[in-house]
Amino acid sequence: MSRAAPSFEITPQILLRAYSLGLFPMADSADDEDLFWVEPEERAIFPLDEFRVSRSLAKTVRSDRFEVRVDFDFDATIEACAAPAPDRESTWINGQIRRLYRALFDLGVAHTVECWRGGRLVGGLYGVALGAAFFGESMFHREADASKVALTHLVARLRAGSFRLLDTQFLTTHLASLGAKEVSRQDYRLLLQDAMSPPAPDFWVWPRSGIVSGGAALAALAPAALLRTHSD
Repeated sequence: MSRAAPSFEITPQILLRAYSLGLFPMADSADDEDLFWVEPEERAIFPLDEFRVSRSLAKTVRSDRFEVRVDFDFDATIEACAAPAPDRESTWINGQIRRLYRALFDLGVAHTVECWRGGRLVGGLYGVALGAAFFGESMFHREADASKVALTHLVARLRAGSFRLLDTQFLTTHLASLGAKEVSRQDYRLLLQDAMSPPAPDFWVWPRSGIVSGGAALAALAPAALLRTHSD
């Protein structure tokens, strides 16, 4: 993994340029104000036509147990992603990361997909849409399957909006079970180059004010994901 500390102040515009070149920022810890650039030798991506939905996840998505909202509460979502969790004692989301991505949100290029239940934010994710690529940054859950439902809705939106790349940075067992895979740095750069080229996608293929049902999300994934529906 290539790692380099920036010698200049990172602005939202510099951050977007870095994404277009295959770089993303991280911090050593939430308490460390410094950032460094990362370019993994092996990059994790979700092929948008290979997303896997288990039968139980499809049932949960279709049930609309969670109300899925987009860009409803960015600050609460990134705060939850940065909070310690039973399987994650600390994160790399520091104060500078929060400020930078809030600025990108204000510019309309950072987005959240959020799961709400009973008036509470119980899961979600955030990332950056640039060209025909979506760069997933982090996700969290406070109830079972909430982050999986948010990810399913994200993939459905990206497919419906004609995106061509979903970058998830590093591969985990959890992400691999949903269809993520690793590609070499060279192959990733080719995918990224294609995603930075026309035609432009539409993140808002579904209206901003509308609540997308689980059934609509699964329909947008069909037949690719549903043909790959598997047992738990």
